[in-house]
Amino acid sequence: MYPLLVACKSISILRQRAAQEVVDKIRQHSGGLVDQAQLVSKELIRVAILWHEMWHEALEEASRMYFGEHNIEGMLAVLEPLHAMLERGDETIKENAFIQAYGHELLEAHECCLKYRATGEDAELTKAWDLYYHVFRRIDKQLPSLTTLDLHSVSPELLKCRKLELAVPGTYAADSPLVTIEYFVPQLIVITSKQRPRKLTIHGSDGNDYAFLLKGHEDLRQDERVMQLFGLVNTLLENSRKTSEKDLSIQRYAVIPLSPNSGLIGWVPNCDTLHALIREYRDARKIFLNQEHRLMLAFAPDYDHLPLIAKVEVFQHALQNTEGNDLAKVLWLKSRTSEVWLERRTNYARSLAVMSMVGYLLGLGDRHPSNLMLDRYSGKILHIDFGDCFEASMNREKFPEKVPFRLTRMLVKAMEVSGIEGTFRTTCENVMQVLRTNRDSVMAMMEAFVHDPLINWRLFNFNEVPQVSNYGNVHAHTVVSSEEAVANRELMQPQRGARERELLQAVNQLGDANEVLNERAVAVMARMSDKLTGRDFSSGSALAGAGSSIQHGSEHLASGDARDAQPGLSVKVQVQKLILQATSHENLCQNYVGWCPFW
Repeated sequence: MYPLLVACKSISILRQRAAQEVVDKIRQHSGGLVDQAQLVSKELIRVAILWHEMWHEALEEASRMYFGEHNIEGMLAVLEPLHAMLERGDETIKENAFIQAYGHELLEAHECCLKYRATGEDAELTKAWDLYYHVFRRIDKQLPSLTTLDLHSVSPELLKCRKLELAVPGTYAADSPLVTIEYFVPQLIVITSKQRPRKLTIHGSDGNDYAFLLKGHEDLRQDERVMQLFGLVNTLLENSRKTSEKDLSIQRYAVIPLSPNSGLIGWVPNCDTLHALIREYRDARKIFLNQEHRLMLAFAPDYDHLPLIAKVEVFQHALQNTEGNDLAKVLWLKSRTSEVWLERRTNYARSLAVMSMVGYLLGLGDRHPSNLMLDRYSGKILHIDFGDCFEASMNREKFPEKVPFRLTRMLVKAMEVSGIEGTFRTTCENVMQVLRTNRDSVMAMMEAFVHDPLINWRLFNFNEVPQVSNYGNVHAHTVVSSEEAVANRELMQPQRGARERELLQAVNQLGDANEVLNERAVAVMARMSDKLTGRDFSSGSALAGAGSSIQHGSEHLASGDARDAQPGLSVKVQVQKLILQATSHENLCQNYVGWCPFW
């Protein structure tokens, strides 16, 4: 039911109608189930993004349009739906509290906007923004205190839900007993990060509690497809003689989109981000979290503007004056015995190798330390946030990534005494061999992936600025523009959800969008084919230089026979070249600071 309800909210009218027809047919024989699914979906979306957060994000986006791009119509278009929402009135205690606190000022600001539309007087917009900015500042101060949410105040309807026919999200399997929703645990925990996701717990009919991360502001449909790809890769690894006995499976988790900008992610217990582990280790020893960056800035304050050769020198200065063994020490200190440590270290190296190869194939980017997690008990590495696929990070205008996967010094030092040599390299070679042997199966799934109309709009290269983070912990985009106004600067950082929504709308408005998308999809598939045949380092490929790109993919495809006749690299040579690219200081020093290349 959940995918159908997401399709019913699609920007595409045709897709909306088709999904609604299917829902109406299901309603004829399972009316109660449809009603429950619609209620749960609607209320979870309400809880995922409260009015406070909705207005906070909208004011950021509107401010960027008004002050950064001087796009007044765009600004008004962003704010109009939220004013209409206020006019419809509140349905919960939390929404009522918002109206009591901010309703008067927002109404006054809206009236100024309407006067501007009628008279064209810029003074009215200035008045409106004085009010909007005041509201934004107050909300901005209030949001950090949002640590827990009670269903009683944010969604009394969910609190009333008892003994539903609806399955617990992510548990349905055709050959297993149905686990239905017994009730929702009344309190949600708000995670203290930029997007403020919530930890939601559902009590199932089997007596177990199912925990989820309820996320707003992000489109999870691509993450859902990536999990499907991981399922195929796990099957291939299980069926291969070389890999079947080494427990190389990628840890997966449920991803259930609820709308184009919210969804549920299955909670993975006993995991910490690498960022959190390093922060904890350094805090305990009174070491600056950003000590490497401080050294770089002390050596060269204008680091970002230096030529490449000078950047390499500064980068190496920071590495030479710091140990970089934090992660290795964390693995050792958190292990009870040497046997446990040895097992965890092996699992760590193997899981890192598997995801390095699969991530490279997928073109997965933005692997900063908050997007990699470590299992406390097994030592396995788990990746999260798959918003940057198909080498989008390598093709953006600002701070393009130059490495095929993350293999920084901390990750290497946490491996065996021989580092990359040993478990890591042999696992990389075995996994790449399995992927290349089964390339037809992988390509078939990837083809369905890149041609999926729900997510292939991401193939447009809109020169996305990377997620600038406080050493990986704050998930927000920064707009770099000479036209930025100094005033209201904190309002001018569009979040991932806003940028995705903007791009999606642009794609839907393009007359020749399908033709452009098909061309990009063909290029992606050609690039993937090169990777699975060892031709990714050929003279025509961008990976023969510092970074990779799908831009040459369609040219490769067009060259047909000449390309097929070209012999591919052996698996050993291909893996060696990838490792050299991933560990090259020339490539690493060009990453933005939030990626933490010095870790």
